[in-house]
Amino acid sequence: MMPNRLHPALIGFAILVYLFLMGPLVIVFGAALSDTTFLTFPPQGLTLRWFERIFEIGAFRRTIVTSVEIAFLATALALLIGIPAAYALNRYRIQLPAWLSTLFVLPILVPEIVLGFSLLRSVAVGQSAPIFLTLLIGHTLIVLPYCVRVISASLASFDFSIEEAAISLGSRPIKTFFTIVLPNVRSGVIAAFILAFITSINDVSVSLFLTGPGISTLPIQILAHVEQFFDPVIASVSVLLMLLTVAVMAIVERTLGLTFLAK
Repeated sequence: MMPNRLHPALIGFAILVYLFLMGPLVIVFGAALSDTTFLTFPPQGLTLRWFERIFEIGAFRRTIVTSVEIAFLATALALLIGIPAAYALNRYRIQLPAWLSTLFVLPILVPEIVLGFSLLRSVAVGQSAPIFLTLLIGHTLIVLPYCVRVISASLASFDFSIEEAAISLGSRPIKTFFTIVLPNVRSGVIAAFILAFITSINDVSVSLFLTGPGISTLPIQILAHVEQFFDPVIASVSVLLMLLTVAVMAIVERTLGLTFLAK
């Protein structure tokens, strides 16, 4: 039996798709390594001094730390809220009203600019809340829907009769949740963490309204830097953000394997 051969047009189309996806990344990497004082591609000479320059600029050092802190804290808060919410929405889907599940996706249905402005008026100005706290609230709201939806998808295939059996044998409901339910949806929790963390650390629209004097996030600092300079530092920062995303995925692959998240 003759093996099936791929049509040359299909191979060419696949190559074009890969070029479309990888082309911008190659351009950013090349611009970050350019030995010029302005953004250019292809690079004119190769140097790593623009990566060193990132850590020489105090504003970038502060915003990197702030962005990582906000991303971790917002993701943790979203998981603390999202895991019980997803559990309740799946465990008691018959008793709970149908509109309740829609409530948790409202932050992604509302445009982020509207959400950011609303938080500015109601929290930052209305309640005179600290900038860091306002940012944390905003980022928690925008990543919460992802946590609820991803974990809900994992719980949808979970057989709750296993939990009921454990409870009928004398296990306390809280203990049953942590020893029976949570381990079975661990892949969903990890996937939700990755998605929420990456979404938070790259957010612009909400952070644009909620940053203030002395406290800013890395994407907002990038915008501020572009307004005054046109050097390869911006490309270098973008490369660092991409490497951070790759590092998170590599850690997951190293510890669990990406196929684990697909279970």
